[in-house]
Amino acid sequence: MTITHNTTPQYPFTAVVGMDDLRLALLLNAVSPAVGGVLVRGEKGTAKSTAVRALSALMPTVDVISGCRFACAPAAPDPGCPDGPHGTGAALDRPTRMVELPVGASEDRLVGALDIERALSEGVKAFEPGLLADAHRGILYVDEVNLLHDHLVDLLLDAAAMGASYVEREGVSVRHAARFLLVGTMNPEEGELRPQLLDRFGLTVEVAASREPDQRVEVVRRRLAYDADPAGFTARWAAEEDKLRARIAGARELLPRVTLGDAALRQIAATCAAFEVDGMRADIVMARTATALAAWAGRTDVQEEDVRQAALLALPHRRRRNPFDAPGLDEDKLDRTLEEFGGADEGADGEDDPEPDGPDGGPDGGGPGGGHPQRDGGPEESPLPPDPELPHQQERETPQAPRTPEKPEPETEPQPQGGAAGEKPAVGATEPFKTRRLDVPGLGEGADGRRSRARTAHGRTTGARRPQGALGKLHLAATVQAAAPHQR
Repeated sequence: MTITHNTTPQYPFTAVVGMDDLRLALLLNAVSPAVGGVLVRGEKGTAKSTAVRALSALMPTVDVISGCRFACAPAAPDPGCPDGPHGTGAALDRPTRMVELPVGASEDRLVGALDIERALSEGVKAFEPGLLADAHRGILYVDEVNLLHDHLVDLLLDAAAMGASYVEREGVSVRHAARFLLVGTMNPEEGELRPQLLDRFGLTVEVAASREPDQRVEVVRRRLAYDADPAGFTARWAAEEDKLRARIAGARELLPRVTLGDAALRQIAATCAAFEVDGMRADIVMARTATALAAWAGRTDVQEEDVRQAALLALPHRRRRNPFDAPGLDEDKLDRTLEEFGGADEGADGEDDPEPDGPDGGPDGGGPGGGHPQRDGGPEESPLPPDPELPHQQERETPQAPRTPEKPEPETEPQPQGGAAGEKPAVGATEPFKTRRLDVPGLGEGADGRRSRARTAHGRTTGARRPQGALGKLHLAATVQAAAPHQR
């Protein structure tokens, strides 16, 4: 387990040079943790980890019940807390924890396991919390999240989706709350994330090193000054840190009073539909992000600029794209969508504007207004509305216009399909190929299949059993559990 301590001052958040999108995404999650976390994508050496670790110093303190290992709030303790039921115990304030999940962490350190110390000393089966319990009401930071093992990714998915961790292992059955701010960093050159985990991050940010010499000089100057005297460098930025911390606290107080109007909701829904994102999580995240942006700006209403910025942060990692497509959004398409649905609440006023141009301008005035006249007028009226674009085509090929698209269709279709296949008869299906099974003695036993269970000397532990014959590899947790009732 890795938890940040204050032995050495963290690099100040306000001292980070550039990285405006990264800092904004982190601050929005500090204002509204319901946004859902941040995924930071970028090349190596771009201050990703530095900015994320510096965020913990800006987070407000957390009030917890004294003695509770699961950080229950005194005002609303978890009724299913393993350390409960909580009485009228003393409450204390502590800094927000930032728990780091190493890439090589084991499953029992993530979710918890049998408390071996109590089992040996007291002879009882007790639960020792893992990293998910430590990160409750805090920040869970995963560096190189794309290199995380698949079974750990599955556990993170379950905890992030349900807000709780369910532990069923080694004779221990425990459920505890696990609501945390998930922050991950990755280098795309080392591989991509699974779509299931990618969708769990509320926002995503692409970072890259600046190409401006002056900005790079300032980065080096500040870093050298921090390495030479961390305490002195942090003290010089203390005033800026206090201002930013106060602004976060003010935005949190203003957040419940921010209203999200129907016009902004329609823009959010239209944007998600235009970029063909899957599911409804994108709409919800955009709504929460736009609300947090308005509170961060000190406003109580969500405006179009908030919706636009929310789309740039919440949609790039959710839209469907080909493997070689560049990440990000088409901002021109985004602006057209926001402009088209910006005045959706003023339906009558928006339809009155194009009427002086004549009924032929219906398609330019909006989707619903331009669709019905084309259906009633028949197919011959469909090419008439865009008059400025078709006068030359109508003078040349007006009578042949409906025939020209019919001629190339039968000519182009047989070329790739019937060029060679038209001369040869169809070939029937043969008998399925029977693969040959290769058994390697001593490597494993189990049912057929790539994901079948097998007993090997390596891999993930799936269970334990009492030895029969010569003693092989010892399963420590199962042995301690079996011996616990016999302790004095």
